[in-house]
Parts: sequence; C-alpha cells; structure tokens
Amino acid sequence: MSNPSNRASMRGQLTLRGVVIGVLGCVIITASSAYTALKMGALPWPIIFAAVISLFFLKLMGNASLNEANVTHTIMSAGAMVAGGLAFTIPGAWMLGYADQISWLDMFIVALAGTILGLLATALIHRHFIVDAALEFPTGNAAAQTLRATEAGGKTGKQLFGSMAIAGIYSVLRDALGVVPSMLCTLNIPGVTFAIYNSPMLLSIGFLVGFAPVAFWFAGALLGNFGIIVGGTAAGLFDVVTAQGIVKSLGMGLMMGFGVAVVLKDILPQVAGIARGLAADSSSDTDEQSLISGSLKLDAGIIGLGTAAIAVIVAIALDLGPVPAVIVTLFTFVTTIMSAQSCGQTGIDPMEIFGLIVMLIVAAFAQIAQVKLFFIAGIVAVACGLAGDVMNDFKAGAVLGTNPRAQWIGQAIGGIVGALVAAAVMVALVTAYGPDAFGPDKSFVAAQASVVATMVSGIPSVPWFAGGFIAGIVMYWLGIPAMMIGLGVYLPFYMSLTAFLGSCVKLAYDKWAARRDAAAGLSVEEKASKDAAFQEQGLVVASGLLGGESIVGVILAFVSVGLSLLG
Repeated sequence: MSNPSNRASMRGQLTLRGVVIGVLGCVIITASSAYTALKMGALPWPIIFAAVISLFFLKLMGNASLNEANVTHTIMSAGAMVAGGLAFTIPGAWMLGYADQISWLDMFIVALAGTILGLLATALIHRHFIVDAALEFPTGNAAAQTLRATEAGGKTGKQLFGSMAIAGIYSVLRDALGVVPSMLCTLNIPGVTFAIYNSPMLLSIGFLVGFAPVAFWFAGALLGNFGIIVGGTAAGLFDVVTAQGIVKSLGMGLMMGFGVAVVLKDILPQVAGIARGLAADSSSDTDEQSLISGSLKLDAGIIGLGTAAIAVIVAIALDLGPVPAVIVTLFTFVTTIMSAQSCGQTGIDPMEIFGLIVMLIVAAFAQIAQVKLFFIAGIVAVACGLAGDVMNDFKAGAVLGTNPRAQWIGQAIGGIVGALVAAAVMVALVTAYGPDAFGPDKSFVAAQASVVATMVSGIPSVPWFAGGFIAGIVMYWLGIPAMMIGLGVYLPFYMSLTAFLGSCVKLAYDKWAARRDAAAGLSVEEKASKDAAFQEQGLVVASGLLGGESIVGVILAFVSVGLSLLG
C-alpha cells in the first residue's frame, strides 16, 4: 500500500497548473533543442533555464513554492534530452541515404522506447545515486541554487521574451527574407570555412558554455583547420581532401576516446559498489523508495514487465529481431547507470557514445541492416539523455526537499510529450530541407550523428582516428577536455569561431561585473546577491536568444513543409 504521508507530500508540488506550464514549455524546449542539436552540434543542459522560467510563470499565477517550480521544470526540460538522443543518432542514417526508410513512426518508437527504458532505470537507481552515493550532480545542484536565489518578477519575463523576439525577427530577416547575410567576414581559404556565422543562437551557446571550455573548443578548431588542413597542405604532406578526412577522423577519435575514458576512469571502478548499493537499496521495502506504484515489490514487477514489453515492441515494430532487442534492452539499463555516474561526477552525459557502444555490441552478435543500427543507437542515446536529465532533477529535488515520486511522474509526462514533439520536428526538418542538408559543412552539421554514420560506413583515416582515440583517453586522465577539443577539430571553423566570440562576450560580461562590484565596495553578502542576479540576467537573455532563433527555425521548417504539401 502507498504511504498516505507520501501522497500528501506530493500535494502542492505536482499540480495541474504546473503540468500545463511544464507541457507547454516542454513542447517549445524540445522543438528548439532538436533544432539546436542538429544545427550547432551541441546541446547545453536546459535545466537551469527551465527552472527560472517555471518559477516565473508559476508566480504570475499566484503563490508558488520552490518544490512546485522544481517539478514543473522537470516536466519542461525532459523532452530536450529526448530530442538530443534522436538528433545525435538518426540523421546519420539520412547521411548514408536511408531517409526514405525511416518514418515518423519509427522515430517515435525509438524515442518512446528510450524514454520508457530511461524512466524504468532511473526508478531503479534513484536511491543509490541520490541518497546513498550522494554524487555532486553539478547541473542539478546549480538548478536548485538558482531557484533559491531567483526573485522572479516582471523583469525576468521582459528579458526572456524580448530577447526571444529579437532573435526570432533576426532569423526571419536572415533565413526567410534574405535581408541579413548568413555569414560575415568570409575568407577564401582552401579546405577551411572561415567566417563568422551571423547567429544569435551560436553566440549564445558560447556565452552559456563559458570562456574556458570554449577556448579548448576553439583550440581544437585551430589545430584541425590551420594546423592540419592549411599547415599540412602547405608543407606538401597531403592534399586538401585527404587533410579534411584526417581532421574528421581525428575529431571523432578524440570524442570517442573521451567517452570511453569516462567509462574506464569514472564508471567501471564504481561498478561493484553500484551493484552492492542497488542490492542494499532493494533489501528494505519502504514506500519512500518507491517512485512508480507506491510499493517496492509492485515497482519491481512493473519494471520487469515494462522492460519485457519494450523488448517485444522494439523487436516487432522496428524489425530488429529478438536477439538484438534483448541486447539493446538489457544494455540500456547498464548504460543509463553509466550516464548517471558520469553526470553525477562530471556533469557530462556522452549519450551518443553510449549509443555507439551498444550499437557495436549488437553488430558483433547479430547480422542486422545498417539502417537498424541507427535505431539501436537512438534508443540508447535517448534513454541515457533522459537518465542524465532526471538524475540532475532528482539532485535538485534532494537539495530543495521535493518529493522524488512527483518528479518521476513529471519526467514521465515530459518525456512522452518530448518523444512526440522530437519525432515530429525531425520529420519536418528533413522534409523541409532534404537529407542532403545534414552533415559536416552542411546547413545542419549534426556532428554526433555524423560520427555514428562514419562508424557504420567506414572511417576516412583509421590511423588518425586511432591516434585521436588514444589521445582522448590520455587527455581525460590528465584533466584536459578532449571532448571539447575534438568538437572543435570536427566542426566547421565558422561555428567554432562564432561560439568563441560568444564566450568572449561572457568573459567581458563577468569582468565588467567584477569591476562594478569592486568600485561599489559591496560586502560579501551583497556581492553574492548582486552577482547571482547579474548571472541570472545573462542566463535569461542568452537563453532567450538561443530559444528565439531555434524556435523560429522550427516554425520556418513547418511552414516550408506546409507550402510544399499545398504546392
């Protein structure tokens, strides 16, 4: 039986108005996240942004508690990582010519299967990672502290919607009307796309990620484009086409090496402890540990039946066959644990790497069509993305005292809505722009999906990939962000340069705030309060610029699809 006090503690946290606000926000954030992930090859965590906006809108409707805002933002942000899981994997199949073999229903089943598996896994591992292991989960912690520090009011709303409107209008002028050029300061350098991308969204990504990480990103871009392509060709070591293949292989190797290093260094040493912890968690039957039904014994049955049902659905609906379906289902639980461990310790969720690992395992044990391999990677990536998001939300809830069952239910609502929206947006984008618009140096770089496609079809330069792979592992052990460097090596130079300029704006923004505080002679408490408000303003404006351009991009894609159908 469910504990009455447990039910009572959900009251005022999971509310009807919170669900409505969360679902509406989830639709917008999911759509913009799919577009951002494909366009920019990156997807910043939307959790803090969603937390600020949730509290703002709840307060507009009357009194609101931090716990209600926490559950609302859990719903709102859930779909972003579902969209990321699809965007980081499925477009790879389009790049290989399989666009006509993937329907909206296929993508929805992939997203839904990953969402449900991610939810079942997080219900199982919640207590170990949040209560017993008490990992840091820096993003979730930051969301909790942001909610505590936020004094939501009319100013926040004006900043958000004002910046969204500016970015949206700017995008229409650039992409629909052609009044504003897409590229600035272009230079004709063979093999290098040197330019500044005229994009508020990409500048905002640089601002939100921060100067130090983006500096490594930009260093990778300089290495790949000017060290290898320009320098290597000038020295006569290889031609431009060969140099570009080397750069792509090196970038993929660095990113793959980083992902494997996370597993080797941060996850595998913890496996025995995690297993013991999970066993200990299940040894005491208390209602407080139950997130699904109110009873741990009933939860165990639901998780078992749910897992079996997903395996059957995946085997039949996606035509994977029983063996691959079972492998995917079981290994998804393993990778969600890896994802939780990685997010808890580093704040990083290399979900497409986990998808690649399971995809390669399945390929080793079963003969399966290439296009089906992308479904496998997609299911795992969605599950790991959702797991990373919900575990961060659980951490914020632990800090604020939010009922975890209310959060889990909220995550389920947001995840299912996100699966619907993400699949629809993906179909709209590929229909509007065509599969040839996706890939390196294309309109939608889809960097992670391109890596998956390359692993399926063949690596341009195996020696450079192997060298990057080893370097990525070594760098991670040395504390060097190989993922960011690899991203810079892999992405077109104009994207890295534009993001770097956005991070420079963030650096100047922080330095200006420090000088202002020093001149004002504030106390430590006053400085902390003013800094929190100042950082919130930057977060809201940058997120509004990012959201405005990405949302308009999705709208333009739907308009294009509608016009083509009418024509």
